[in-house]
Amino acid sequence: MKYLITGGCGFVGSNLAAEVLRQGEELFVLDNLFRHGSDNNLRWLRTLGDFKYYPYDTRNINDVETVIKEVQPDYIFHLAGQVAMTTSIANPRLDFEINGLGTFNVLDSVRKYSPHSVILYSSTNKVFGDFEYFHFTESETRYTCEEYPKGFPESITLDFHSPYGCSKGCADQYLLDFHRIYGIKTVVFRHSSMFGANQHATFDQGWIGWFCTKALEKKADQNTPPFTISGNGKQVRDLLYSSDVVSLYMKAKDCEAAYGQVFNIGGGIDNSLSLLELFKLLERKLDVKMEYTQLPWRESDQKVFVADITKARELIGWQPKVDKDQGIDNMLNWLQQQ
Repeated sequence: MKYLITGGCGFVGSNLAAEVLRQGEELFVLDNLFRHGSDNNLRWLRTLGDFKYYPYDTRNINDVETVIKEVQPDYIFHLAGQVAMTTSIANPRLDFEINGLGTFNVLDSVRKYSPHSVILYSSTNKVFGDFEYFHFTESETRYTCEEYPKGFPESITLDFHSPYGCSKGCADQYLLDFHRIYGIKTVVFRHSSMFGANQHATFDQGWIGWFCTKALEKKADQNTPPFTISGNGKQVRDLLYSSDVVSLYMKAKDCEAAYGQVFNIGGGIDNSLSLLELFKLLERKLDVKMEYTQLPWRESDQKVFVADITKARELIGWQPKVDKDQGIDNMLNWLQQQ
């Protein structure tokens, strides 16, 4: 089978690419190496097996059509994207061109040249907005949503906030509509927080990896200055380790019941953490003191997002296997190896 992975040198893309190579399938990777760390992931993938690499950009329709016509992929994992809220606010045109136009280019190329392809798309929980119309209880370490204490289902009203929310939401809806109108086999995953090996985190994207890095820096040098956080640290996300992300995509790609469907995806309430709770966990694991200073809340930051994964469990037969404690151990080990 032929697999095309856009953004295949990113965090999730490279993990999926490694699995395709492990299974002995035919792999094609499209990535312009725009993302920090993607060149490192490309070098790593080349140690695992042979594949065709396209140094192309999804914003360029000629690039995308050339690849789709040439490869005629059975499966497309569309992961190429602009993933930072702060970047979207600073440069909304770039954000839209990558997330909105880039996704449309992939979809329309498939419609014209490879309509049998299955497309799985990495969307985001940010399509739901900031949830300010819900009620939140504040405890010592976290917020809890009173209406949905066990997680948010797919039926929650969409409410695009920020250029990032708009561009990803636009792409999200195009995927669903191309199934309705043209019969293209699409699946949309609205992801919460993902983490694991090959995630080259930055201060504005990949918070688990970023704060694990800060903890390791503190372990190496107790005089390391305090880092910063936005807000009070009680905001909550559920965590999903990379191997569970891979198993999700591999299960869903052949699940006909999932085509044309959208799924909220995360580790679930049992694998949720606030920033403060993550800091306590890292302090215990590494015997360090996490020292930080507070910045104002980020624009449109949700106090809580935890995915209700019931639909994915029932329709796809998938659920996470790596708990947050083991996942963070794995993350720390990978970072130390770097």
